Amino acid sequence: MSSPQALTFPPFLSDEASFGCLVIRVVTLFLLCSEVIMADNSAIEWTDSTWNPVTGCTKITDGCENCYAARFAERFRGVPGHPFENGFDITLKPHKLDQPIRWKRPRTIFVNSMSDLFHKQVPTEYVDQVFDVMEQADHHRYQILTKRSSLMRRYLRRRYADRAAPDHIWLGVSVEHAGARSRIDHLRQAPAAVRFLSVEPLIGPTGPLDLEGIHWVIVGGESGPGCRPMEADWVREVRDECVRQGVAFFFKQWGGIRPKSGGRTLDDRLWNEMPRAA
Repeated sequence: MSSPQALTFPPFLSDEASFGCLVIRVVTLFLLCSEVIMADNSAIEWTDSTWNPVTGCTKITDGCENCYAARFAERFRGVPGHPFENGFDITLKPHKLDQPIRWKRPRTIFVNSMSDLFHKQVPTEYVDQVFDVMEQADHHRYQILTKRSSLMRRYLRRRYADRAAPDHIWLGVSVEHAGARSRIDHLRQAPAAVRFLSVEPLIGPTGPLDLEGIHWVIVGGESGPGCRPMEADWVREVRDECVRQGVAFFFKQWGGIRPKSGGRTLDDRLWNEMPRAA
């Protein structure tokens, strides 16, 4: 048997260290390109694209326990040059602020799919910049979702003291069970033209819902490792309230190990309703 040949490098890669640097650069470029593709083509059923001028968050409710965004981001903590080099720590991304302006084709954009814009660590001045961009690039439709509903209400009351937020900026809150219903009141008290609820992950019954002033409700089960099951009666309870009160209802998923594990059919039909303002 012949002895193995020594590893040789092309002339422009004089040694193993240079080759390693090239590999790191190629991987980093791939990851950055992947981030752009993910932003431009979202797999989330109720939106077209995602825009993350902020990444990172902290868990504040039991609905956050199995946060998909945290699980994804922490995989890359410490990877030099990766968009989530800081893991899921709050990180401002000012270089991403003008992304919607550069997107010329109108689309529906989920703002901060990997964070919460109204986190206390996000400066108000920076939130102002995000809203400035949304108001300027008004050929898009924006969807902002938060669990920090009182902080969102306070911000919107300051920014839109004498009017509602523009109708191309939709404001929403997460409601994972009955204990989170106070967020609906906060949302209703905010000067928004279009208000929506993300009842996801639905980890317990919501009980009666007052949907006055709410235009859209999304329901979905939890997915990923350790996902908590969602009972069909919990979903039907929310759907029936939407039907009774004339609110658009969107059923996103049953959940499971993977988001699409259980499909998204409820009582033999798909529910893809959108608010009339759409």
